[in-house]
Amino acid sequence: MKQIIAATLLFSTFGAGVVLAQTTTSPSATAAPGVTTGAATTTPPSTMPPAVTTNGANTTTAAPVAGANSFTMAQAQKRIEDQGYTEVSALAKDDKSIWRGHAMKSGKAVDVALDYQGNVTAN
Repeated sequence: MKQIIAATLLFSTFGAGVVLAQTTTSPSATAAPGVTTGAATTTPPSTMPPAVTTNGANTTTAAPVAGANSFTMAQAQKRIEDQGYTEVSALAKDDKSIWRGHAMKSGKAVDVALDYQGNVTAN
């Protein structure tokens, strides 16, 4: 009888310990963009930094990233203008499917590029 009581207490204690060790996180339903909820962080597209891609050879490529670009010329121009550029002109896709053109920003003429991921870069 003592062995049964001892075994019951042992298993009850062990079972309670497992239950108490479990933790949960509940994501906020009203989290602001860029705020971590649970295990993910969201960043609104308009504030995303230029993309950095790692390929199979473990090398890093900064934007613009070559790839099948589905933006139309009008969409590319709007995306560039949404990043604060004005007087966007001479937009054309290059041989790597990157939209390239000229624009003005802060009173300076710059060359701009838009890749298939939507990253806008200037040089």
